[in-house]
Amino acid sequence: YWLFKSEPSTWSWDDQVAKGDAGEEWDGVRNYQARNFMREMKLGDQGFFYHSQKEKSVVGIVEVISEAHPDSTTDDDRWECVDIKAIG
Repeated sequence: YWLFKSEPSTWSWDDQVAKGDAGEEWDGVRNYQARNFMREMKLGDQGFFYHSQKEKSVVGIVEVISEAHPDSTTDDDRWECVDIKAIG
């Protein structure tokens, strides 16, 4: 399992679930090690969706539905992301 950490005020588990099977791009990551981990992710890999801040707990499970590709939130080609969907 991988770990997908998000502040619920920015992107919550409910937001992720609402995207359904289409999932969502896990964008905006600007940490080199996290980017490198995303480059290792394969279709079907699963991860824990973790709420940081007050909750500090795993709140769901996601699946990688698109391998690493350019992050649409930046023109800087150093940054990539994967797409994930909620599965449980």
